[in-house]
Amino acid sequence: MSINTERDVEANLQIGPTDQGMVRLFILAGDIEIPMDFDPEEAEEIAEEIRAAAQAARSVTD
Repeated sequence: MSINTERDVEANLQIGPTDQGMVRLFILAGDIEIPMDFDPEEAEEIAEEIRAAAQAARSVTD
């Protein structure tokens, strides 16, 4: 499986701060729950990667 492999899977993504000062990405897909905690610096790096990917995706469709 690669990033370009399409899947027919529905998932819910929630993002928010925890009471421990972390940023949590919480993924729910069917019966599977995946909590992923990051310190604020890591979360900012991930946000930058998401922005860069969005910009690259725009260039594919333009």
